[in-house]
Amino acid sequence: MSKPSTIVLSTPESEPLCTLPVLSGTIGPGVLDVQSLYKQAGMFTYDPGFTSTASCRSSITYIDGEAGILLYRGYPIEQLAMQCSFLEVCYLLLRGELPNFDQLKEFERNITMHTMVHDQLTNFFKGFRRDAHPMAIMVGVVGALSAFYHDALDIRSKCDREMSAIRLLAKVPTIVAMCHKYSAGSPFMYPQNKLSYVENFMRMMLATPCEEYEPNPVLVRALDRILILHADHEQNASTSTVRLAGSSGANPFACITAGIACLWGAAHGGANEAVLHMLEEIGDTSRIGIYINKAKDKDDPFRLMGFGHRVYKNHDPRAKLMRETCYEVLGELGLQDDPLFKLALELERIALEDEYFIEKKLYPNVDFYSGIVLHALGIPSKMFTAIFAMGRTVGWISHWDEMIADPEQKIGRPRQLYTGATRRDVPARHGRTV
Repeated sequence: MSKPSTIVLSTPESEPLCTLPVLSGTIGPGVLDVQSLYKQAGMFTYDPGFTSTASCRSSITYIDGEAGILLYRGYPIEQLAMQCSFLEVCYLLLRGELPNFDQLKEFERNITMHTMVHDQLTNFFKGFRRDAHPMAIMVGVVGALSAFYHDALDIRSKCDREMSAIRLLAKVPTIVAMCHKYSAGSPFMYPQNKLSYVENFMRMMLATPCEEYEPNPVLVRALDRILILHADHEQNASTSTVRLAGSSGANPFACITAGIACLWGAAHGGANEAVLHMLEEIGDTSRIGIYINKAKDKDDPFRLMGFGHRVYKNHDPRAKLMRETCYEVLGELGLQDDPLFKLALELERIALEDEYFIEKKLYPNVDFYSGIVLHALGIPSKMFTAIFAMGRTVGWISHWDEMIADPEQKIGRPRQLYTGATRRDVPARHGRTV
């Protein structure tokens, strides 16, 4: 069925109010262009949460929630996760095409050469309490990067934007690892140029100066896949926040910090951390039935974390990949009989067979499995959202760069439906003349 080129809006009692064009993308539903709505009809649209509003044109990521499809630059997430490294996906998101061998090697070298952070940046950590949440530290330290790299903050320069992207991709893993080490009271582990991107991060996170760190290729690939699956997800809350901050002309480090702050919210990036807390609350496989019934009770505030998704009304395409990775990691580490993991896998089995969850399409999502994998890797649950931010940084910076280069870009300024008091005068007060 072809899409109409225009839509005429009218009320039952009046002549047509206005005629609005319909825009078509390469795939997906058409979009009603309402830019002239106020001029023609004297009205705005009302869309809480912007769930029916396209805020921009983008060629980066496409999601079909009904069909369970996720594409990065047209490539299915299933193919990218199985056949590419995270840095290949970063190159793709930033530059639009997968790199050839020479392009990838140059890109990897550029990232590697910028993984160190300025030594004075380490002083910022001392201003935080040791028990500060890692996301609180990340917000402060990533934002502070703009104070150290004045040389590449001309956002109208494509070269400067590329340099900022390289620095963010290279330094955010170092900062995330430093957040963990600071909270643990352990010495910082500096990056080593001989290691790959993920190997370097795992060493900075998990190693100590006391002994050599030998990366396990199965675990390295598992974390690499987690980063790929979280690299971008279209115009979600944090990406929209980055775009909104960037629309004002703010520097890229400030914009990415805004995204980190938004991701921190429990309704957004904290879901995989919440999965672990839920499993700890359930405690034992014998109590799963109790919590399944609580989840079904509409009057009970308990929610089964890691099941269902705001966008995907079918299977989350990332979940199947993460499930396979989960089983690979548990098998490699011999953790199939660990009480927490047995509990998680039994909960998965029961939910997948329960008619209530099947009918409502509440399937395990990527957060359910990624939380289990990260825990198996020895990463504390309070670090989960920080690692999510590390993977999503490339998506944020890609959208920021796309927005700055967009000739239609303008500062974000949503409208509102005002429901407050109408105009009124301040009452006269005794002994005072206005």
